[in-house]
Amino acid sequence: PARGLTAAGPGLVGGRAGGYTFPMVRFLIFFFSLYAAMHVFVLSRARVLLPQAWPGRLLVSLFIILMILAPVGIRVLERSGHDDAARVVAHVGYIWMAFIFLCFSGYFASAVLELVYRLASFVFPLNPPSFTGKAPTIFVIALSIAALAYGYFEALNIRVERVTIRTAKLAREKGPLKIAQISDVHLGIMVRGERLRRIIEKVRRENPDIVVSTGDLVDGNIGHLDDLSSLFRELSPRYGKYAITGNHEFYAGLSESLDFLERAGFEPLRDRGVTIEGVINITGVDDSVVSTAAREKMVLSRVQNGLFTLHMKHRPQVSEEARPLFDLQLSGHAHRGQIFPFNYVVRFVYPMLDGLYHLGDGSMLYVSRGSGTWGPPMRVLAPPEVTVFELIPEGSAKKH
Repeated sequence: PARGLTAAGPGLVGGRAGGYTFPMVRFLIFFFSLYAAMHVFVLSRARVLLPQAWPGRLLVSLFIILMILAPVGIRVLERSGHDDAARVVAHVGYIWMAFIFLCFSGYFASAVLELVYRLASFVFPLNPPSFTGKAPTIFVIALSIAALAYGYFEALNIRVERVTIRTAKLAREKGPLKIAQISDVHLGIMVRGERLRRIIEKVRRENPDIVVSTGDLVDGNIGHLDDLSSLFRELSPRYGKYAITGNHEFYAGLSESLDFLERAGFEPLRDRGVTIEGVINITGVDDSVVSTAAREKMVLSRVQNGLFTLHMKHRPQVSEEARPLFDLQLSGHAHRGQIFPFNYVVRFVYPMLDGLYHLGDGSMLYVSRGSGTWGPPMRVLAPPEVTVFELIPEGSAKKH
């Protein structure tokens, strides 16, 4: 352990990444089935604009098939070392993905509205307007393109969210303590140096005592990210930098991801905790598909020493067994849906979607919207963030 740290709990042994094989396959089947169905629905609503002759229909069909399979093509090109080609396909494929989702949302809303009008016409003397003509079809496409443009610039507008917590578990002579959280940066084929510099500059201006990364720092093939690890080394908070794995660290290759984290100056907390110079406990667990609730409870149980306990867990899920053992859990993963109105879908899986939640018994959860982007390089009504927590000893005045 680094100077001033005491380790609590064994690190996760190797060989457990294989637990991702079946969940990944199941997810990919679900994803591509849903993605293909979205294309079918959009094309059914936009057929009035499609070419009628067979050569045109064939070209459209081939393009749609290529776009549906683009995420696979990106990974194949990336793993084959064709980085430039992968980036070109990624920009086209992921921007198209966002476009299709926005069109799907618009056409789905118009279909619901059309159904409401038709049902109401049985009761009231209404003449339902057409929602499938050229004008409404073009309107949805134009609105989607406008949302894409807005989302691109919103993804660049990294906000600093501030949370102040007063606690009796921090000694006056040790506080206040400032902690900066980044999450879901997704360094890889789309998010590169320019985005990372924006994030790091936001963190540097805050001059935190501790920097934490709550998973998905990397994404995909990371063999070409050596130059980005040096940017993280520009951050040298007095109590260090700590990170946990998210699902994408496993997708990218666990050993390569951990190597990147260490070269970037982070200490990975893999199902273990540390006590930092008698000031604060920080615990971290691997992504929940690999780690278990029982192991999470064991990790937290090892640091019950009366100090404030910061618990890092990638997915915004709270274990009832672990809840009494931490003061603040930091999570990410959900991106607040990243592109509106996908947040309503994500909320079904993760009801605590973003922001601060009081869990009872003095425990809290904070869910970051994420600092980068996954897939499409845009965010719509879900701006990226760097989160700054200031822990203030009870009875102390906040410094300005």
